[in-house]
Amino acid sequence: MMFKHIFKLTWNKRKQNFLFLSEILVSFMVIFAVSSLLVFYYLNYKKPQGMDTDNVWVVSYGGDLGKKPVDSAQLIIEQVSRTLRALPEIKELSFTHANYPYSGNMSTTSMTHNGKKVNPVNFFNAEDTYATVTGMKVLEGRWFNKEDGVVDNKNLVINASLKKAMFGEGPAVGQTIGEDPKDLLKVIGVVQDVKSEGDYWSSGPGMYRLLDTSNYRGAGIIMLKVSRDADAAFESRLNKLLGRTIENSNLDIQHMDEVRKAKNQEALIPVIICMTIAGFLIVNVALGLFGVLWYNINQRRSEIGLRRAIGASGYSVSMQLVYESLMLTSLSVLLGTFFAVQFPLLNVFSVPASVYLIALVLSIVFIYILVIACSLYPGRQAAAIHPAIALHEE
Repeated sequence: MMFKHIFKLTWNKRKQNFLFLSEILVSFMVIFAVSSLLVFYYLNYKKPQGMDTDNVWVVSYGGDLGKKPVDSAQLIIEQVSRTLRALPEIKELSFTHANYPYSGNMSTTSMTHNGKKVNPVNFFNAEDTYATVTGMKVLEGRWFNKEDGVVDNKNLVINASLKKAMFGEGPAVGQTIGEDPKDLLKVIGVVQDVKSEGDYWSSGPGMYRLLDTSNYRGAGIIMLKVSRDADAAFESRLNKLLGRTIENSNLDIQHMDEVRKAKNQEALIPVIICMTIAGFLIVNVALGLFGVLWYNINQRRSEIGLRRAIGASGYSVSMQLVYESLMLTSLSVLLGTFFAVQFPLLNVFSVPASVYLIALVLSIVFIYILVIACSLYPGRQAAAIHPAIALHEE
């Protein structure tokens, strides 16, 4: 009966409480948006990284190598490989194209199996040593070996996300996929997802093809697994050595763990901006709630005084104001929830529905805590009103 009475009381004053309802609704939607972003980042951050960036260097080289004939370019690549492998600080190396982890580059394609199409699929070129350099984990089947490059290479390694999207829980090794039925690729292995865009982003479907002689010219990237004692002096020596080996080269050496940190910091910028804006909004809403409730108390001093005069306790008066605030909040939250549930239903931004549902729960809890915190002190002030003074003023 008490809640029914409070509902009637707040509903009858809905025009006077329109500002309160609007503030709560806007705050709820902003908190839902920020919570969705934070939950999305957190869930991705908890996933395995998929590779080891420690002691991995990335050397990008330019120059005239891509313009040379295939045979000449292959000879230079082999010379570079022998020279680098002779250095004791280098444990392993792998040539690849510009689309490597944390590079910010993407090469996408689409894959089809039995009429089921997955698009986009992140496409990586790799050598047989790529998995050793990056520390990738093979979940099913195997990685490439040198024999794969001897014959007409139609082998393919996919990541766990592409396997799930294309084959579900069934086996992937031995299956054939591709866009052209006459040029199908055979899956020989499944590797763990690599979060190649940073720790706060999911990997998405990905696939790996073995580099062959024809596309070594356009590789442009050497990934090096170096020893722990590889320092700045060795980096300088490596730069000079490669500069002499590759003509007209434009060398750049980066440490992959530093590139990864830079990508993570870049991803946090929108979060910081959104949280700052949300923080200012929450402070303004809290001050607004205090002001509205304080105004309501002054407008209802005679009502509160009359209730206290006929025997109402200070606690019941205080809790009535809190309950009224919660009832108004519930009306705003119901309307906000209607809009919020459209995001998972419509699959907005292709984000998993669990992200929006968790964010929705967190937003509801936060709004109620905020309203209760803002209502308690005005409620105590209302309970402190002496009935004789209130009635005398009236």
